[in-house]
Amino acid sequence: MQQTMRWFGPNDAIALKDIRQCGVTGIVTALHEIPVGDIWTIDAIIARQEIVRNAGMEWTVIESLPVHEDIKKANGNYLEYIENYKISLKNVAKCGIKVVTYNFMPILDWVRTNHAFENPDGSKALLFNQVAFNYFDLFLLKRPNVENDYSDEDKQIASAYGKTLSEAEKELLFKNVLLGLPGSKVNFTAEQILALLDNYKDINNDTLRNNLIHFLKEVAPVAEALGVKLAIHPDDPPFPVMGLPRIVCTEADLKMIFEAVPINANGLCYCTGSLGADPNNDLEKIIADYGDRIHFLHLRNVARDSKDVFRESEHLHGDNPIESIMEKLIVLMQKRNVSLPMRPDHGFLHSIEEGKEQYPGYSLVGRLKGLAELRGLEMGIMYKIKQG
Repeated sequence: MQQTMRWFGPNDAIALKDIRQCGVTGIVTALHEIPVGDIWTIDAIIARQEIVRNAGMEWTVIESLPVHEDIKKANGNYLEYIENYKISLKNVAKCGIKVVTYNFMPILDWVRTNHAFENPDGSKALLFNQVAFNYFDLFLLKRPNVENDYSDEDKQIASAYGKTLSEAEKELLFKNVLLGLPGSKVNFTAEQILALLDNYKDINNDTLRNNLIHFLKEVAPVAEALGVKLAIHPDDPPFPVMGLPRIVCTEADLKMIFEAVPINANGLCYCTGSLGADPNNDLEKIIADYGDRIHFLHLRNVARDSKDVFRESEHLHGDNPIESIMEKLIVLMQKRNVSLPMRPDHGFLHSIEEGKEQYPGYSLVGRLKGLAELRGLEMGIMYKIKQG
């Protein structure tokens, strides 16, 4: 695998020289400063490439070239934004970058209720607690008609949970759920999120899926002609939040997306954490069924403590069969004769970095630990395969 790490650009407190010392050759990044929907110019792409190259690495994967909300809703200036996306893809291809990751999650890229769950050793992890989220949704955000989305039992459990929280804990929960977009340190306000949610009140799963397929029918042939691979990131978490539609959660979702636009450029960012948060997803079967569509790897693990709680676990120890997944990915790469880019997705916050500025889940030491473990696992499995 091509070993990479995510870097959030010049404003990232973690320096490229520190990432290079982790032993990676590739950088996963984006032009976060460019407003969503605007064209990525060749000059802007080259300028960022030069920064990465001067640090001794190569910008190999874009994460993400974001999709404008108008495209997801198929309203407003969505046709213009689709054309802009095509131009950006052409400019990316001219600069030699071949993998473009994106997602089709409405409004929020990912959601956790706790950004600092304490592990037994004192390190901190990201966690999602459905009960805590329900309390946020029902009693803190209070979105219109929210009561229709929950049973009486769920409401009672959420209410009781809220009574155990201090005002400071309620404020932190609100802040955790409404973390801004990747590369941003700004949280959504209640007013902002409620206004954005109102824009989706008439959009269900079928509508959003149709809008995704329309988008892909427009941009995927362009990417195919350019030799660029599009890699859609699964929804995180892989179930509805705040009444928003979710359409990239399950094996059935992937099947519909790939069959609707059956060209190789319409591919997957295979994220074991996002897909693995749903115990009904068979991660090994997804490799078997859609291996030719896998263009980028996010490798991490999750532990489902109960039906209501999942947390990010050590990369090699969780509910996902990471050893078997790694072996099947190695066999897949040998079959396809490719070296897929991989990054250790997320990582624990260790005490040595606590208090330093970083994005949740993206501490350097935590990711380095995950990378080292995955690197060793890959080498061990490759040795085993060679020995027969």
